[in-house]
Amino acid sequence: MMRSLWSGVSGLQAHQVAMDVEGNNIANVNTVGFKYSRANFADMLSQTSKIASAPEGGLGGTNAVQVGLGSSVASVSKIFSQGSLEKTDKATDIALSGDGFFTVSGDGGKSYKFTRAGDFKFDANGMFVDGNGYVVQGWLMDEESGKIDLSSTPKDIKVDSSLTMPAKSTSSIRLKANLNAGDYNEKTSPIFGVGSDGAFSTNVGNEKAEDLGILFGESGESFALSNGDSFFISVNGSEPEEVSYGTDFTTTEDLRQLLANRTGLAVSINEFGKFEVNNSGGQSVAIEISEGTNNNEVFTDMLKPLNTKALQPGLSAFSQAIGAATHGTSIDILDSLGSKHTVRFDFRKAEGDRWDTVISVPQPASIEGTPNPEMILGGSVSFNPDGSLAGVNPSTIKFSANNGSEPNQILELNLGEINGFGGLTSFDTETKTAGISQDGFGSGDLLDVLIDPSGVISGTFSNGKSIGLAQISVARFTNNEGLMNEGGNIFIQSANSGAAMIGEAGAGGRGSVQSSYLEMSNVDLSRSLTKLIVVQRGFQSNSKTITTSDQMLNTLLQLKN
Repeated sequence: MMRSLWSGVSGLQAHQVAMDVEGNNIANVNTVGFKYSRANFADMLSQTSKIASAPEGGLGGTNAVQVGLGSSVASVSKIFSQGSLEKTDKATDIALSGDGFFTVSGDGGKSYKFTRAGDFKFDANGMFVDGNGYVVQGWLMDEESGKIDLSSTPKDIKVDSSLTMPAKSTSSIRLKANLNAGDYNEKTSPIFGVGSDGAFSTNVGNEKAEDLGILFGESGESFALSNGDSFFISVNGSEPEEVSYGTDFTTTEDLRQLLANRTGLAVSINEFGKFEVNNSGGQSVAIEISEGTNNNEVFTDMLKPLNTKALQPGLSAFSQAIGAATHGTSIDILDSLGSKHTVRFDFRKAEGDRWDTVISVPQPASIEGTPNPEMILGGSVSFNPDGSLAGVNPSTIKFSANNGSEPNQILELNLGEINGFGGLTSFDTETKTAGISQDGFGSGDLLDVLIDPSGVISGTFSNGKSIGLAQISVARFTNNEGLMNEGGNIFIQSANSGAAMIGEAGAGGRGSVQSSYLEMSNVDLSRSLTKLIVVQRGFQSNSKTITTSDQMLNTLLQLKN
């Protein structure tokens, strides 16, 4: 009789603990990062009135006769299921999607505490802290290397709000472009050469002789001259004389001298790329140019405007403009002070698979090693038969801004890998620049921070750049349920949790970081309210056990009367 009383009492006690657990769950239904708990019941040691016996002879075995002595709470388990993620408008609100805990410390990293509540912020000193003032632990960017070393010991995360990114001078220029290898080019300009000053020039006195076979007519169509292509020239009614490409002339200078010798007049190439025949004598001169035996129509049409029945003294006759396949592009680079300077690249089709180049900068800047130390450097690029890059000269230049910044700034000209197609190419397609970039940037002030899924805290600066300033560490345990709850959404390590395995978010079984999100409580309110009813009924039933046992005792006592 007394056993039923004590069983009822133990049931009341156990259900009271269960009510306390569920009450705590419901109280924390809106607590960020909260994990609900569950009371696990177990029966108490039973009183054995008769032990079990084995079958023997013709008798069967008998079971033991035991009477239970009530229930108790064997354990309270914390359930670490994933809580829902709620979107917020705060970049420093972060949530873990998956296993793990944020690591915080209140003593500079000497001891660690752990939390799932990611409602963090930066305090007045730039420390990244939680609501308790504990500092979030992680790895900081090394100022010398500019990298975050994950092999080092986690430290207090601190980001100075007055942080300034110094300017970085340009060290590399990357160019991707196609220079048309075909007979027709979408863009031509008057012929020019690379003169003694390193510049493209149309001045005959400084002009490098240009192979007419690779030049273009005024319509943009290539001459594409072959050996033996010819035209007839007659002066003052003389017998027409046939002259041929490859025999009588090859270059622009050859043709200039040929016209001067045949006409007896001054012939030059003007700034518009036209042959100019000037009559500086005292008599008029008749010139007639006509198709040759192996006529090249584009080339002959270029010369025909020189035809005149009587070029009077003091006047000039002009051919059509001769064009060269050209392409130009430019980019702003930065010196050590963060000042911008424009570097321009000009390409002109030369013989075969080679294009001449000119690299220029505006004054007062200069490029070391140029014939003209002020601003211009000549060079070339060449291509393989498959259109890939065969050679680049020069591959680096020394640039000086001459404004007080660091002189002799070395610029690597990354025009692509040799025999590769990642930079300059020469296909029979449109000439165009696909992309040009450089790696320098000006100074900038910290504007905002962003946090990526691996926990990297990146600073965005007023110069448009973004760099990783720190990385949040995430701890993982063998047994999450073994952690001790310290309050304030804080857990501490225990003997049964296992040691904290601290590392990068999203690696080693750790969850990833979601910025501008908070993990909500994983309490299911409908489940908890249902559990309350079950616990309440269990408590009421156990109280009935006590009152019924009491009534039975009263009946027993009344037997005496």
